[in-house]
Amino acid sequence: MQTSIIRSIFSRKMLSVLVLGFSSGLPLLLIGGTLKLWMKDQDVDLTIIGIFSLVGLPYTLKFLWAPVMDRFVPPFLGRRRGWILICQIALILGISCLAMTNPAHSPWSVALVALFVAFFSASQDIAVDAYRRDLLRDEELGLGSALAVNGYRVAMLVAGALAAILADQIPWRQVYLIMAWIMGACVVATILSPDPEEDAAPPKTILEAVVQPFVEFFQRDGAWVILAFILLYKIGDSMASEMLNPFYLDIGFTKTEIGAVAKLFGFWATIIGGLGGGVLILKLGIHRSLWVFGALQAASTFFFAVLARVGSEIPALAAVVGFENLSGGMGTAAYVAYMASLCNRRFTATQYALLTSLMGVPRVIMGASTGYLAKHLGWETFFVTCTLIAIPGMLLLFRVAPWNQRSES
Repeated sequence: MQTSIIRSIFSRKMLSVLVLGFSSGLPLLLIGGTLKLWMKDQDVDLTIIGIFSLVGLPYTLKFLWAPVMDRFVPPFLGRRRGWILICQIALILGISCLAMTNPAHSPWSVALVALFVAFFSASQDIAVDAYRRDLLRDEELGLGSALAVNGYRVAMLVAGALAAILADQIPWRQVYLIMAWIMGACVVATILSPDPEEDAAPPKTILEAVVQPFVEFFQRDGAWVILAFILLYKIGDSMASEMLNPFYLDIGFTKTEIGAVAKLFGFWATIIGGLGGGVLILKLGIHRSLWVFGALQAASTFFFAVLARVGSEIPALAAVVGFENLSGGMGTAAYVAYMASLCNRRFTATQYALLTSLMGVPRVIMGASTGYLAKHLGWETFFVTCTLIAIPGMLLLFRVAPWNQRSES
């Protein structure tokens, strides 16, 4: 069993999924936190820097043009890899153009180029997610999703931490050109990646590509319950995450302790949790993994209430953060694999884009209330509340992922 797991992780398919996950994650911070850091470094007004958050809108609206990527097949590399390659070439050009801009003198030119990068980054996400679903068998989705998420996170470390470190040594223009070259290396992975074994016939018309994904999904038994589950499964975990940094400071941890333990140690715990979750999904199946990892997620949220009582003890912080990131990485792997398993291969791009857009709704809506809740409930009660909010999502597992019904069957 161990040999077959190692063989699975290092298979051509899984390595392709890992690198393409990295390719998806790289542009995000280059038009987000890293770009804002560059702008602040150039003394751009804070109001303008804040407005730049709007360039991320394509990530939430990507379902609007996903049907085009289901309907049309590029004349090279097939329906999925062809679109990935087009997006990557556009991203190389866009990131290179960002390198040539001057945030201090022409911030709105920077915004225009950043919006271009955001559009093709969101489009690449659509194509990469659809490719992963079409490439992998159902029983491989857990491990594949975990590797893709981990690749995404490593890319964000490169585009965030590494870019910031480089910017202390060389001009920002050169930093962005290096990032464009890294994106160029991802093109090689796209060209060398294998084709899906079965390529479903694309929709015949744009109307079919737009309408049929909805019709097909809502004809399924329990479609509304599935949507409710996607909204609720990680809601408690997401609400707790919104307030972690203020919580750490409030109970007495220094910024250095937060950076070293909560961020750096937590990052590697998440990577290990995602990979471990992917391996466990191979053994348990997606359905049982949702139960186990969901329970661990809820428990990890509760332990922040325990930390609130213990106070600023480094060993306690390390234990709670380590457990939360391990369980969160596992839960995300199962959650992403479950959403991928729901997609019809004819409409993968559209259905997956819709599901992932829906996934972000609770974080935005409920996240807005977390500060109010923490202020009026106190930290201990706040985290207990977040734990209890996870219960409805877990109860829906009886309908959407019964313990004894394996998802691969």
